[in-house]
Amino acid sequence: METLLIADDEKSIRDGLKCILDWEALGFALCGEAANGEAALSSILKNNPSLVLLDIRMPKLNGIDIIRIAREQGYNGRFIILSGYSDFSYAQAAIRYGVEYYLTKPLDEDELLDAVNTIRKSIEQEHQRSDNIALYREKAKDVILHELITGVWKKDGDTGLSSADFRSLELISDVYQVVIYEKFGTSPENNSYNFADMLSITNSGNHSFEHFEKDSKNVILLKGSFALRRFEDFLNRYERSDFEPGSPLDTLFLTYGHPVENLDEICLSYDEAYTLIQRRFFCIQGQHTLGYEQLPAMTLHSLLISDEKLQAYCDTLTNCVQAGNRKQLAATFHSLEEYLQSVGNSIASVRLFLTDLFLQLKECVSKTYSSSRLSFPSNSAIIERINNCHYLYEIILYISEQVKSVMDGSDSSSRDSILDDILSYIDNNYQNNIKLETIAPLFGYNSAYLGKLFTKAIGENFNSYVDHRRIEHSKKLLEQRSIKVYEVSELVGYKNVDYFHKKFKKYVGISPAEYRKQLKLDD
Repeated sequence: METLLIADDEKSIRDGLKCILDWEALGFALCGEAANGEAALSSILKNNPSLVLLDIRMPKLNGIDIIRIAREQGYNGRFIILSGYSDFSYAQAAIRYGVEYYLTKPLDEDELLDAVNTIRKSIEQEHQRSDNIALYREKAKDVILHELITGVWKKDGDTGLSSADFRSLELISDVYQVVIYEKFGTSPENNSYNFADMLSITNSGNHSFEHFEKDSKNVILLKGSFALRRFEDFLNRYERSDFEPGSPLDTLFLTYGHPVENLDEICLSYDEAYTLIQRRFFCIQGQHTLGYEQLPAMTLHSLLISDEKLQAYCDTLTNCVQAGNRKQLAATFHSLEEYLQSVGNSIASVRLFLTDLFLQLKECVSKTYSSSRLSFPSNSAIIERINNCHYLYEIILYISEQVKSVMDGSDSSSRDSILDDILSYIDNNYQNNIKLETIAPLFGYNSAYLGKLFTKAIGENFNSYVDHRRIEHSKKLLEQRSIKVYEVSELVGYKNVDYFHKKFKKYVGISPAEYRKQLKLDD
């Protein structure tokens, strides 16, 4: 529905104009009326009506001045001038400002109807042209974005577009960064993400980022320093968060490439993000992001999985089960995960390797124990479960839980011996990102039960014990003055040196630097 403003200093004429035509049937809704020139101009600028019926002789501001000022202020609507007499100079002035109809009073109803119909059709055609232009712009922009990220744009060279064209498409910026995200989980299609909300920014007119799809993945092109800073803030919050099971953000995984300054470098940022998104399968538990900082550690892997390696792991795991050696079993699963993270095979090949390993292990263990004591799932259930896992660590945990379940039915290990194995495992792995949730399945327990058992036997909770062991080892490393404090922090498992300082001071009472200085004084 278009809008109509009626401006005339005589109320009877305004009332008559409201009734002279069936405005609603003509597609117009009255948005206001004005009795003087100043009120008319104010209403035009405020309401931006599609059509204004304007008396040429108005108190405070005449019709021509109203039209001139409105045009200068950017008003592009239509006017029909109403006048009590015919004056060529007025008509000539109105024409200069794009007024198409100059009607004299008393109005001829048919003449007014013809004018309104013509204007309405013109407005409709203008809207159609605008819609078509907007649609073509969006299609052209989508094509350009796909060519920018794939590098085709750079290869073609002669694009035929100027800087002004790119600016009109909102693609000119001082810096760019490509982010790719995908959804996973039980029903990812039910989860929707608004990237503007995530970054706490507005994206009116796509000024901050572009969002499109490539290879069934969501691609975000961040534009401008502000958007990149907001994304960095979001990453810092996101990577520190612990999400409740079922939280929409817990089903989001994203990767990002280097920031770049030129349009023809966007493809480099995209290539990095795309390479990283392929590595989601190998992420650790609770990891939701991968950035270009991790790329040096993901160079082409030269190792390839082999039947010999498969047999070797099967033999080792079988021996661990037969001997009831939980410590060695946990170490073997850890070695298996590290090995598979370093191979250059496809994810499908890694899944097949693990499926074959579990099925062969099941067969070997079955020869040792009677079928009545086995609790392995069926082969079809094993295959289905492994294929449905999103991460490598999930498959490793699944296999280890099943193996430990068999060992629980036959193993006579005491509670104390298992705790000794766990303490030994911590001493050998404190420098890694070890968590109770990860360790518990390796030793055949759920994390909640093992946590209570651990606290009761040791006198402190699992995380506190790990911190104590790390700090004790860090004290030994601080004695070696060639190792810098931040290096000590990394060697004992604290990736954040400020967090290491905080923990060290909590347990020792002084900072690492003060501790090292104290050692020097003691010498």
